[in-house]
Amino acid sequence: MSTFLLDGEWQLTSPQHPHIAIPCALPGDIHSALITHNTLPNPYLGCNEKDVQWVSESEWVLTRTFDYDPRWADMHALDLCLAFVDTMATITLNDQVALQCDNMFRRYRADVLPFVQEGENRITITLARNDVEAAKRADKLPFPVPWAVGNNQIPHMNTLRKTQCHAGWDWGICLLVSGVYDSLSLEPIQHTRLLQTRTTQTWLDDGSCQLTVTTDYEQVVACDTPATLSLCFDEQTHQIDVPAALTGTHQVQHTFTITDPKRWWPAGYGEQPLYPLTVSLNEQSITKQIGLRKLTLDTTVDDIGSAMTFMVNDCAITAKGANWIPLDALPARHTPERYRRLLEDAVAANMNMIRIWGGGMYEHDIFYELCDELGILIWQDLMFACALYPSTPDFLADVEKEVRDQVRRLADHPSLALWCGDNEVIGAINWYPESRANREKYVVNYDRLNRMLAQTVAQEDPTRSFWASSPCNGELDFGDAWHDDNCGDMHFWDVWHSGKSLDAYHSVKPRFCSEFGYQSWPSLPTVKTYAEQEDWNVTSPTFEQHQKNARGNSIITEMFTRYFRFPNTFDNMLYLSQVQQALAIKTASEFWRAHKAHCRGILYWQLNDCWPVSSWSSIEYTGRWKQLHYHAKRFFAPQLATFIDDNGTLSLHAVNDKHHSIPTQGQVMQICWDGDVMATWDIETTLAADSSAIVWTAPATQDASVADAREYFYHVRLQCTDQSGEECVIENSHYPALFKQAKLEHANLTWQITEDDKGLWVDIDTDKPALFVHLEFEGEGRFDASSFTLLPSAITGQTKRVRYEGDVTAEELAKNLRIYHLRETY
Repeated sequence: MSTFLLDGEWQLTSPQHPHIAIPCALPGDIHSALITHNTLPNPYLGCNEKDVQWVSESEWVLTRTFDYDPRWADMHALDLCLAFVDTMATITLNDQVALQCDNMFRRYRADVLPFVQEGENRITITLARNDVEAAKRADKLPFPVPWAVGNNQIPHMNTLRKTQCHAGWDWGICLLVSGVYDSLSLEPIQHTRLLQTRTTQTWLDDGSCQLTVTTDYEQVVACDTPATLSLCFDEQTHQIDVPAALTGTHQVQHTFTITDPKRWWPAGYGEQPLYPLTVSLNEQSITKQIGLRKLTLDTTVDDIGSAMTFMVNDCAITAKGANWIPLDALPARHTPERYRRLLEDAVAANMNMIRIWGGGMYEHDIFYELCDELGILIWQDLMFACALYPSTPDFLADVEKEVRDQVRRLADHPSLALWCGDNEVIGAINWYPESRANREKYVVNYDRLNRMLAQTVAQEDPTRSFWASSPCNGELDFGDAWHDDNCGDMHFWDVWHSGKSLDAYHSVKPRFCSEFGYQSWPSLPTVKTYAEQEDWNVTSPTFEQHQKNARGNSIITEMFTRYFRFPNTFDNMLYLSQVQQALAIKTASEFWRAHKAHCRGILYWQLNDCWPVSSWSSIEYTGRWKQLHYHAKRFFAPQLATFIDDNGTLSLHAVNDKHHSIPTQGQVMQICWDGDVMATWDIETTLAADSSAIVWTAPATQDASVADAREYFYHVRLQCTDQSGEECVIENSHYPALFKQAKLEHANLTWQITEDDKGLWVDIDTDKPALFVHLEFEGEGRFDASSFTLLPSAITGQTKRVRYEGDVTAEELAKNLRIYHLRETY
């Protein structure tokens, strides 16, 4: 018998606001319903954030009715199934309490057959105030447990199992949302309840794979009639007779042998074949897509300390990507289309790993399904971040259920690479006065929770590694992992938070850098979505409301003065902030990739925004690529050439992430700012598999006419030919002088827009070298390249061709296209 969905329109009311009685769509959230029906201003506009806080300071009631299905009379149970319930919810059916929820990350199932009645049935979800509950729980703790002061605007969120950044973060609006964010359903049960299906893979020496499928089911009532469990994997089908049994939970297993398995690979290393698996029992079914692959985390002790390398199908992978925060501060806007766009944009920038940050949420199924499809490995934090957390028996028991629910839900995804206990909670022990004054007490408190997490993950998913915290140096190491680059993962924030110059990135070689970042302001088209023109100023009330890092604007502008001449207009300030951000992350990423024998993971902070804001993201809330994302497409490419100045010696490092060699040829040029090529050096080499090597070093003597480093720069252009015959061109530049000191000349850029069967093209030329040439169009879509060094066609022999990817006419593109470059900013 089919599942009955409770999705759709519910009625929303509040005891504190009797005048409100409006429809509310579920799955969805209260704020979004109020916005839809013009009861609440858009919190993202202007300074509206402060005017919408009353919503979270109220109780809310959701109600709907449904009709009784006569076929339910023959059922032995009727399960109400819920997930993503945020957070304190009492659910009644015909005025009888059917379920109490208090953990957003749990997956709830309750038999409500005793509560249904013939005819019309009334179901009600009452959502209590989260702020009040958090304070109550904090009062009951045996000792103070510091919460994320400085990030959360509402105290004690660490006592609730709820998305921590809902209460604000240093990039996030404070919207303490509530609601139900996943489908609600009634599932009829006859005799047996299908609970879960898990798979494990065993790889044999002959290259075949054995897939063992383990299924748990519950016999709801004793039954004389046996049932049949059906398993279908790809084109193999197997049926198991489930004998009549006494009530209780039972388990069955079956192993499929795949003699010629198609292996799943991360993006950039191979394809992502997925095999369908369906398990059925008594009209209930579980369907999954299975990727066949080996995956381990190599932490072998070596001459440096210990490695941190993900191995997929016995091959070392260089993890390249970014950190992920919740898609939107309003959960109703978490749509499959937006998930796909962001994750496809990640792959388009040559990323192969995303870290789901611990202050957000375990993501919706669609996120993991898309990562499977696209080849994105997932570093999965458990949901703890930047605070200390209770270790009371009640808290531990609740979190244990949460982790079991989530590991069981997610462990069969081939994209899932690592379970991590938390984000910076080990480090947070050193942040707060209470824990600094009594560190041993809070270390023990931390260890109780973290050890339970580790044990629960190991029981539910022994196939993957558990990493205690990000960052940390390894199991039971409670030390400072921010400045030790010999082992473990590192969060390197010395450039942003400590104000060091960009060359500080060259002072460390992490084994795996899971966080580092630099802020920028949004582009002008995004600013226009939340600020009126009179507020187009970085110190206006609206702009400061959309900057959640207290020192953010000051840090950005102070760094301008170190590297650049100060910009002359508001739009050029926005543009230059994105140049600066891209330069920061590029400096780190290219240096660490050049030392790939040491560093095997680079995940910058952060990929996305949850509202329009000044932040560390490389993709703005509107979906617009910042200059950083265009640079990431180049510095994360499978082949990279980068200049590194090591104590006055300039070298060109060529990096190849492919597991086969790549023939390469090209040229290094020394170019004056007036466009004259002063010297050239030919390069012809083969990049070894999975390697980094120096392929050129600057001669000790330079032309005396350009001895002044302010007068020239270096540019490399290499052509690589893959074994498939596919060719790619990689380019990069090195600037011996600071940009503010370099004698940049005014460049006259010209362009024209053409169209062919492949789309729209912008052909750009210049009479002088132009830096960080950035194309900006206010419509939907993006360019295939931007923020690049543009050389005159007199040097390259051709104009620069950039393709526009989006649905727009040539006339519209021509009318609204803006092209920036560095010299025009002052």
